[in-house]
Amino acid sequence: MTKFEALGLEKSLLDAVADLGFETPSEVQEKAIPILLESETDLVALAQTGTGKTAAFGFPLIQKIDSNSRTTQGLILSPTRELCLQLTNELKLYSKYEKNVNVVAIYGGASITDQARQIKRGAQIIVATPGRMKDMIKRRLVDISKIDYCILDEADEMLNMGFFEDIKDILSNTPDEKSTWLFSATMPKEVSIIAKKFMHNPQEITVGTKNAGTSTVRHEYYVVSGRDRYPALKRLADTNPDIFSVIFCRTKRDTQRVAEKLIEDGYNAGALHGDLSQNQRDLVMNSFRKKQIQMLVATDVAARGIDVDDITHVINYQLPDEIETYTHRSGRTGRAGKSGISMVIVTRSELRKIKSIENKIKQKFISKTIPTGMEICEIQLYHLANKIKDTEINKDVENYLPAITDVLKDVDREELIKKIVSVEFTRFFNYYNKTKDLNSSDSRERGSDRSNRGDAPTSGSVRYFINVGEKDGYDWMSLKDFIRDTVGLQQDDVFKVDVKESFSFFNTDATSTDQILATFTEFKVNGRFVNVEVSKNPGGGGGRGGRDRNKSRGGGSRDRSEYGGRDRNKRRDRSSSYGKSENSGNRRSKRRKSDFF
Repeated sequence: MTKFEALGLEKSLLDAVADLGFETPSEVQEKAIPILLESETDLVALAQTGTGKTAAFGFPLIQKIDSNSRTTQGLILSPTRELCLQLTNELKLYSKYEKNVNVVAIYGGASITDQARQIKRGAQIIVATPGRMKDMIKRRLVDISKIDYCILDEADEMLNMGFFEDIKDILSNTPDEKSTWLFSATMPKEVSIIAKKFMHNPQEITVGTKNAGTSTVRHEYYVVSGRDRYPALKRLADTNPDIFSVIFCRTKRDTQRVAEKLIEDGYNAGALHGDLSQNQRDLVMNSFRKKQIQMLVATDVAARGIDVDDITHVINYQLPDEIETYTHRSGRTGRAGKSGISMVIVTRSELRKIKSIENKIKQKFISKTIPTGMEICEIQLYHLANKIKDTEINKDVENYLPAITDVLKDVDREELIKKIVSVEFTRFFNYYNKTKDLNSSDSRERGSDRSNRGDAPTSGSVRYFINVGEKDGYDWMSLKDFIRDTVGLQQDDVFKVDVKESFSFFNTDATSTDQILATFTEFKVNGRFVNVEVSKNPGGGGGRGGRDRNKSRGGGSRDRSEYGGRDRNKRRDRSSSYGKSENSGNRRSKRRKSDFF
């Protein structure tokens, strides 16, 4: 493999690379860095979000500027304040061993005079949002007439946000002889127009297939009726005990409403949209990065500053209008070499959009069904058992053990286990026991089409439980490979792989059952028994995700307005979220502000 040393970077930058823990360059870095270092050229680089694009243009830019000159030599345009600050911080880390390199962030919501003062002191590199940059040019607070390099980062997102005219105006104030580097996940018409108008014979590199989604993301869709979107969302969350997700809604009003309902129902959730103040948005994002919020409900525009590597799921509560927007949504997971899942909740009338997205991202969606209540209850049993097994014993409890032992002296071991498990299980059972099937008839029909959707039919297949999961280093891709290679099956023989923290589920055709069970009889990995048994529910299912009933509502103690106007310090009845109708999330919101960010 190519190492950073072979790309032509100077020692000071290689030292920064070592400090950051980078060992092997990503594909976009391996392709872009030598081109940008070797010549003065324009470049169009197409690569998905999370593939290391910042370093791909950041290291060459730092190496090529003259740090002894205080003149602004490099301009980076980015779509949002959050991304602008993130880029600035990363460039400062890259240039930590370079003397006199000054990187200044220019964005709205902060003092324009303070930013102008920082530039006047000398800023070789400016990172800016288009709106604030255009304003500063108009006020003659910044001079970009002599820059050598202009970088458009997340170009398609900037243009989707309506910055087309702003970008044209800004670029018209830059010299013709500069080098322009355009980095984008997709190549819509507007990006092509910018490239043709302001770039000269640009070289082009593509990581993966142009406009395609990343291969580390699995795409799933669930067909429900419109009134069942919120109950379906809850079940999908309950299917994944350790979910860490972004949930996308189309409007600010829906974003706020869904976040409020999730908080009310006991999930660690928060809202991120344009009606929040900048301080509130910062608080929400800080809580999300610390995983105090596990389910972040966001509009597309507000989410464009999110750069978190550990997101396990992206849930499309509603599909976006533009296919390119879906590409950006799904790119929030499956980052930094990890796998992720993008889920879409759709109605039957929206199914045609799934095919359009498939054609665009060059990947197939898997048709899946919303888990039934009993499937969720089964997962709850396994999840609770593993949680009890892995719980660290609090030594202070020993002081109370004599009295507790006396109370339980007449209860035998098997009955005691049943009682402990029933404390949690009964709540789920009572709630889900008589709930309806949320899947539309169309989803069930499509779910049986294995050849078209890459999934296996429920009929004639067997669901298995296996006692390994995320804590053992598996995700859905690696566990599928492990089972397939261990048993000696073909690629498509293992399907519907659902990985939880300490256990998982998977399906095979019924003809493979004897082979599966025989292989995993007395089977060990690194001295540990790996057990496989047939699940009681062939469809697979849930687990409680993002919910912490031992904490205050939402899991934090922030300002009420930050999390949808609810007091997160106020404790609720622990069983209340299971006592509500699954359709209780459809109440009309009273918000009357503009819908869109």
